[in-house]
Amino acid sequence: MASPRTITIVALSVALGLFFVFMGTIKLTPRLSRDAYNEMKRAYKSYVRALPMLKKMGVSSILLRKSIGALEVACGIVMTLVPGRPKDVANFLLLLLVLAVLFFHQLVGDPLKRYAHALVFGILLTCRLLIARQPEEQPPEKRILSMNGDEQPLIDEAAPEKGKMKVS
Repeated sequence: MASPRTITIVALSVALGLFFVFMGTIKLTPRLSRDAYNEMKRAYKSYVRALPMLKKMGVSSILLRKSIGALEVACGIVMTLVPGRPKDVANFLLLLLVLAVLFFHQLVGDPLKRYAHALVFGILLTCRLLIARQPEEQPPEKRILSMNGDEQPLIDEAAPEKGKMKVS
């Protein structure tokens, strides 16, 4: 049976992956929701206006929105479908992306209700990454009952005790 840690990681990975695929798709195309797509276009125009450095570097609001959307979709797919280390890399990239989006929201002075979802998903990404990076729990030490009823650790006969040398 899978451990609670594994179940938690899988559940968070799938939920976060699907959320970012959805949000990235909204940034890329109006097919899912025309209103949300138009809102994203407006928001990214305000982000580029607030950071003139982006304009100087030749980054338009369209390029910024489509780049972030494509990265969200790609990382979301990895989080949902790909096992192992790539999932952690995608998690980290999405966390950096969420931090950048939070910075953009603060820069343009958006109210909390406009970026609360980014805060929540940033916290979830952080939790998933922390849980995934923790080492696996070791199985509990095997124990046997001694003659007097006390529980004693099972000592492997082939391995010498700590501090003692095995003499043959």
